[in-house]
Amino acid sequence: MAVVEQCSIAAQWRPVSLTHVEYPAGDISGQLLAYLSLGPIFILISFVTLITFKRELHTISFLGGLVINEGVNWVIKNIIREPRPCEGTHTIITTEYGLPSSHSQFMWFFSVYSFLFLYLRMHQTNNARFLDLLWRHILSVCLLTGAFLVSYSRVYLMYHTWSQVAYGGVAGSFLAVAWFAFTQEFLTPLFPRIAAWPISEFFLIRDTSLIPNILWFEYTVTRAEARNRQRKLGTKIQ
Repeated sequence: MAVVEQCSIAAQWRPVSLTHVEYPAGDISGQLLAYLSLGPIFILISFVTLITFKRELHTISFLGGLVINEGVNWVIKNIIREPRPCEGTHTIITTEYGLPSSHSQFMWFFSVYSFLFLYLRMHQTNNARFLDLLWRHILSVCLLTGAFLVSYSRVYLMYHTWSQVAYGGVAGSFLAVAWFAFTQEFLTPLFPRIAAWPISEFFLIRDTSLIPNILWFEYTVTRAEARNRQRKLGTKIQ
């Protein structure tokens, strides 16, 4: 009886619209682009996961830049107040304004910052091998392609106009360059001090700014430590 009474309660139900993206029914391309447009959500989840397990200051700074980028987008939207195209097409829209596109601005910030990180932050040695450069080029192309596809998806799905995604891309790219320069010139010199704070030591927050290739460094250190422990274990057994 209680269940029946609960079901009869008159209430206006609203969905969680964080990942709510609509596409034309039966349109396979639209469905694929709808999933691609969720890229910013997946990237944010990846950042939170990466920070939880790595706790590296530059990664935290990168996420901070993305948050600031979203804040700037919200301010610009509410100043310009340009409406989205085809009003009434979609049942749920988180914000009524469309200039600049937040998806486009987010993805181009992420892609341009990552591009600068790959070529300026990680490329600090003169003995770069062919394969090392090749994977950077491939990853850079993938990043820029992903940013373009997400921007295109917003136009295809009629959430934005071409001008709105273009302005979003320009704004995101500009902010990415500015934030990267600020991080390199002002924040990076402070990272050793921040990493030495008692609270940073408590949460195991670290600074890897002076390590050119953190992936290779972690691989070699882990391999050396594993071999060292294996030798010690073998000695004890004998």
